[in-house]
Amino acid sequence: MANPYYDSGGQRAIKVNALFDRIARRYDRVNDWQSLGLHRLWKRALLAEARVRPGDAFLDLCCGTGDIALGLARQGAQVTGLDFSEPMLEVARRRCAAAGIPGVSWVRGDTQHTPFPDGAFDGATIGYGLRNLADWPAGLAEMIRVLRPGGRLLILDFGKPSNRLWRTIYFAYLRWLVPHLGRWFCGDADAYAYILESLDHYPAQAGVTLELERRGCRNLRLRNFLGGAMSLHYAETA
Repeated sequence: MANPYYDSGGQRAIKVNALFDRIARRYDRVNDWQSLGLHRLWKRALLAEARVRPGDAFLDLCCGTGDIALGLARQGAQVTGLDFSEPMLEVARRRCAAAGIPGVSWVRGDTQHTPFPDGAFDGATIGYGLRNLADWPAGLAEMIRVLRPGGRLLILDFGKPSNRLWRTIYFAYLRWLVPHLGRWFCGDADAYAYILESLDHYPAQAGVTLELERRGCRNLRLRNFLGGAMSLHYAETA
């Protein structure tokens, strides 16, 4: 049976938005459980790769509950966090206010069509969001558009391990255990079964690398975590 939150056509954004609206309040807790807390280490790796200089302007797309945006701000960046789920943004705003972190603006919007002018930012990040876009190359193009020449672009997302045995084990984990975590913590197994469904239709490391090269990015670097179960792309605009 098809996942109710996945659509390969024109309803993709609506369904993904419904998913994140539903799980927003428990999103961080489930992330900790399903990754055994490792997602925090991978986000720290992204923040280290970003090489933030005080006063840098960063755009964090699909910012969710704000982990990456808040991390960039703690390093001295002026950050705009953008997401299309208002419940996720509400959590991010509360976290930001509770931590007393200045220099962060929260904007509801579409990653594929942002309201920002060309060359507005020194860096753009997206964590676990590119895979969810109806047209992920269009989202990547938008990230590049809003960056200044030499701007830093960082993408953290689920990957596809190259080792066949490890990929089989990893996909089995996503297929069987992760949906149970979604049921236990969110009352919705389909919301987390969606991860594997979306990953099946996503080109992961190889496809993203090719698209970055095709769009003229330079100084490309790819880091794999857990044998390629997660991946971090770094690139700079020409």
